[in-house]
Amino acid sequence: MQMILEGKALCKYYGEGENQVKAIHQVDFSVKKGEFISIVGQSGAGKSTLMHIIGGLDRPTSGEVIIIGTSIYSLPVNQLAVFRRREIGFVFQGFNLVPSLNVWENIILPIGLDGKKADVGYIEDILNTLGIYEKRTNLPTTLSGGQQQRVAIARAIASRPAIVLADEPTGNLDSRSSGDVLDLLRLSVQKYNQTLIVVTHNDEVARLADRTVRVVDGSIAVEALQ
Repeated sequence: MQMILEGKALCKYYGEGENQVKAIHQVDFSVKKGEFISIVGQSGAGKSTLMHIIGGLDRPTSGEVIIIGTSIYSLPVNQLAVFRRREIGFVFQGFNLVPSLNVWENIILPIGLDGKKADVGYIEDILNTLGIYEKRTNLPTTLSGGQQQRVAIARAIASRPAIVLADEPTGNLDSRSSGDVLDLLRLSVQKYNQTLIVVTHNDEVARLADRTVRVVDGSIAVEALQ
C-alpha cells in the first residue's frame, strides 16, 4: 500500500532555556493511502499541534513532513499554500463555513480558488451520500450543526485531496448528530478512497479508526490497530 504521508523527527518548541515548552518532540509518523487514523491524547498533549504541522498550518521547529513525495516545508510559502489547498482537506470543529455562501458555493469555493472547474457529478454524489443534496441552496445559518458539519466534510473531499484532516469533528455536536457525522465520515473515506486523520479526545471516534495513535507529552506513546 502506498505511503501517502510521513513525519520525520518532528519537533515544535516554544520559548528557550528553562522556559522552553516541547509541544512536539521527535515524532515519527506515517500513514498509508486509504487509512483512517485517529490521534488521541489529553488536552495539551500535543495532538492538535501535530495535526497543524502535518496539515502545513504550523511550521515545525525541526523535522520533515512528506506528503505524496513532497517535503512540504521545503516549499516557498506561496507554493505551500497552493499545495495545502489542493492536497489537504480540512474539517474543523467550528465548521468554518462562509455564512454568505450557500451549501454548494461553500463546497466548491476551494476548487474555484485553485482556478479549476468543479466536477458537478462527483459533488452531487457526495451530497447524496451525506444526505444534504436537498440543502444545496441553503445558507449555513439555516442548517443544524450536524448538517453544517456534513457540508464541511463535502468541502474537504470535493477536490479529491491526498489526505483529509479532521480536528475534533464532533466537538460541537450532540450525541445523535455526532454518531451520524462519524458514520458518514467513515462511509465517505471508504466510498471515495480517502485517507483520513482525525484528532479527537472521544473514544467512540477513535474506535472507528483502523489505527489509533496516542500522544503523551508531545511524543507518540502508543500505536494500536483497532
